[in-house]
Amino acid sequence: MALDALLTERSVTRAAGHLNVGQSAMSSSLGRLRKLLGDELLTRAPDGMRLTPRAVALIEPVRSAVRQFQCIVLREDSFDPATVERGFTLAVPGSVEAYLIPRLLALLGREAPGISLRLRALDYGSVLGELDADQVDLAVGVLTEGQAHHKVRALYRFGYLCLFNPELLGVAPPLSLDYYLRFPHIMTSITGADHGVVDIALAAIGKRRRMAATTPRFTTVAFHVLAAPVITTMVDALAHGFAAQLGLATSPVPVPLDAATISMVWHSSYDHDPAHRWLREVMVRLGREAVQDQADAL
Repeated sequence: MALDALLTERSVTRAAGHLNVGQSAMSSSLGRLRKLLGDELLTRAPDGMRLTPRAVALIEPVRSAVRQFQCIVLREDSFDPATVERGFTLAVPGSVEAYLIPRLLALLGREAPGISLRLRALDYGSVLGELDADQVDLAVGVLTEGQAHHKVRALYRFGYLCLFNPELLGVAPPLSLDYYLRFPHIMTSITGADHGVVDIALAAIGKRRRMAATTPRFTTVAFHVLAAPVITTMVDALAHGFAAQLGLATSPVPVPLDAATISMVWHSSYDHDPAHRWLREVMVRLGREAVQDQADAL
C-alpha cells in the first residue's frame, strides 16, 4: 500500500495523507522500500519529486497487485450497495453530465446512498493517464480505445439536432442548408478549437459556417440561443429537452453527420472490484433506459 501511494502521489507528504499516516512513518517506509528494491524510487527535481525509471516500471504491476488484494478483502458476497461507503471520480463531458448523471444521482439516492461522486471535466488528451494514475475511476465520453490495460464498454449512441430561437431567426424548422449557413453559430468546445464535426462535414461539400462564439460550458449554450439570433448543433436528446424547457425549436442538421457512441473506460485493475463493477453495470442500465425514454418521447 505504501509503495502504491508513493508511486501514485510522487510525494511523501501526499502519500502519507492518502494513507492517513504520519509523514515520518511514510518517510521510514520509503527508506525501507529503497533498501529492499535497491533503487531511490523518488528523487528530487526542480519541479518537485520525480520517479526513477525503475519506479515508473513498477506502477502498473504494483497497482494491479493492490487491486487484486482489495478484491480478496472486499469479497463480492459481502458487497451491498445499500450499505457501502465509497467515493468515485468520474471524468465526463458536459453533455454526459447533463444527460446521464442526473439519472445516476437519482439511482444512487435510491439504491446506494453511501456512494458519492466527484465529477470533473473530461480532457480527452489526458484522461488515459489520469486513469493510470488512479486520479479518475471511470471516464465517460466519445472514447473508443486505450492501451492494453484499459477496458472500454459502449453505453449509448446519439445523433445531432440544430437548436435555435425561431422568433429571433424569423424561420421555422426544418432548416435548409441555406438558412443553416446564413446565421452565425455557437459551438461547445472543451479545447477552445472552433472546428468540429459540423465543420468537417461542411468542408466535404465545399461549405463553411460562420462562428459567433465557442464556449467550454455545454449547459450555457441553450441560453445563448434563447437570447441571440444564433444556431447551435448539439446532442439530439438534449436539444429536445432544451427546446421543451425554453420554448426553442429543433431541426435536423441539413448536412450528414454520423451518429456517435458514448462509452465508458476504466483501468483493468478494477475489473473485479465489486463496487466498481456494480457502478459500471448501473451505467449500462441507465444508458439503455435513457435511450428507451428518448424513443418513447418521440
